[in-house]
Amino acid sequence: MNSKKILITGADGFIGSHLTELLVGEGHHVTALSIYNSFNDWGWLEDVECKDDIDVISGDIRDPDFCRKITKDKDIVFHLAALIGIPYSYLAPQSYVDTNIKGTMNICQAALDNDVQQLVHTSTSEVYGTAQYVPIDENHPTQAQSPYSASKISADAMAMSFYNSFDLPLVIARPFNTYGPRQSSRAIIPTIISQIASGDTSIDLGDLSPTRDFSFVTDTCNGFSMLSECKEANGEIVNIGSNTEISIEELVSKIKVLMRSNVEIKKDPKRKRPKNSEVLRLVCDNQKINDLVSYKPSITIDEGLKKTIDWLLIPSNLEKYKADIYNV
Repeated sequence: MNSKKILITGADGFIGSHLTELLVGEGHHVTALSIYNSFNDWGWLEDVECKDDIDVISGDIRDPDFCRKITKDKDIVFHLAALIGIPYSYLAPQSYVDTNIKGTMNICQAALDNDVQQLVHTSTSEVYGTAQYVPIDENHPTQAQSPYSASKISADAMAMSFYNSFDLPLVIARPFNTYGPRQSSRAIIPTIISQIASGDTSIDLGDLSPTRDFSFVTDTCNGFSMLSECKEANGEIVNIGSNTEISIEELVSKIKVLMRSNVEIKKDPKRKRPKNSEVLRLVCDNQKINDLVSYKPSITIDEGLKKTIDWLLIPSNLEKYKADIYNV
C-alpha cells in the first residue's frame, strides 16, 4: 500500500514493537505510543532497529483527550494497547476495565472524531475460552473465563458498536497465541526458555495438559498489516492463527530437545489457573483470513522456537527476564 500515517498503540509491547518494525519497513510513517512512566522508558521500542525512524510518544489511552490528540491526522490506527496478564487480572480486575474497555472506547471515539481511515482493533483467542468445537472459527461462542477475557470480550463489543452505530471503518483482529523474541516473561514459552537458559536444573510450570495454537510474531504482524488493507474485512472479526495444536507438555519437550536440556519439570500450584478459569484447548480456524487476504503463516513451530531460543540466549536479552520468580 501507499505510504500512510500510522499510529500504533501499545507499540512498546511485544507484538507492537514487531509491528512497528514491519510497518516502517513497508515505508510508512509510524507514530508509536508507549505507556507513560517517569523513567521515560519506551519498553521494547528501545530495542528496535528503526527507533530513529519513528515518532515515539508517551501517554495513556485511559485519557480521552490524549487519545483525540494522538489520532489527529492519522490514516490508520492499530490498537494494541491493553493489559494482558491473566493472573494479574485476578488481582486487579478494575484496571482491566479501565484500560481494555474504556481505553478502547476512547480510541474508537477519537478515531471517529478525527476521520481515521482504518482502525485495526486487537482481540485475543482467550475470548473463546475452552474450545466447544475445533478448529475454532469466528462464530464460536465467547466465554468469560477470566477477568482479562471478560474485558477483551467487552472491548471487542465496544469496537464493533462503533462500526455498527457510526460506520467507523474497523476490523477486529483476533490472534491466537503469539510468541517470539521480546515476549513477556509471564508467557509460557519465554518462561520455559529463560529458566533453562539461566542454568536451572529444574523448572517450575503450571498445568501441562492445555493445548494452544502458536503463531510466530512476524506471522501475526503480517496478518495485521494485510487486514488493514482489506476493506472487505471492515465490520468483521478475523482469526489469525496457524490451524495447528500443541500441548504445553509437547512444547516443553520440543524446547528441551532444541536446548539440549535434561531439565526436570516441577508443577508449581501457584502457576495454575483456578479450575473454571483454565482454557483447556485452543485451535484456530484461519479460513476466513485466508479467504480475505490469502494469509498463510510462514514460520513453523520448530523454526520459531529456534529463533526465540537464539534471541533469549543473548546475555543482554536474558538478563531482562527474572527467571527465578513467577511473573504475574
